[in-house]
Amino acid sequence: MSMSIQNVSSSLYAANSVTAADNNKAAPQKLESDASMPTTAAGIQQAVRQSVNMQILQEVSALVTLTAGNQSQALLFRSSIDRINDALAPQFGPNAIQNTIAAGIDTSPEATANRILSFSTAFFERYAVQNPGKDPSQLATDFVNLIRGGFEKGFNEAKNILSGLGVLQGGIANGIQQTWDLVQKGYDDFLASKLNS
Repeated sequence: MSMSIQNVSSSLYAANSVTAADNNKAAPQKLESDASMPTTAAGIQQAVRQSVNMQILQEVSALVTLTAGNQSQALLFRSSIDRINDALAPQFGPNAIQNTIAAGIDTSPEATANRILSFSTAFFERYAVQNPGKDPSQLATDFVNLIRGGFEKGFNEAKNILSGLGVLQGGIANGIQQTWDLVQKGYDDFLASKLNS
């Protein structure tokens, strides 16, 4: 019996998308059994996310074999967009970026980086509207720091999952690193273009 990475990433996406209401329902059971659990909604959501991620890794580590870099890039993209969504959520609400990975999408490092960059930088104008009167240079810097932080968090999550599955090597590791480099350069270029204008 085998499970594709698409199913794993879908399961991981579903696990990471647990709503606060679901967390609040689960919280009393967890808090009664373990006094060290966080008591804030955000802390509970993080604890649930980590628990589910670990469970997914444990259940599928023996079943999943990644045979192509395409699937690792899909996981990286999904994880990065999820974390950028988290970073944007306080100002734009949940799921600010709709994350849909469909069959047939180019999952090369270049295409993955371009999608991450285009989805995340598209929020700049809305960010500017919500921060009127801020110095334009500081506005651009703060925005890039916000989305860059979300990307880096998602990247590290995806990298840890791939490492845990024992597949972060060779072409997959190279593709993941290339995506990192392209996104970081893209954010630098975006910021430079805003600062120069």
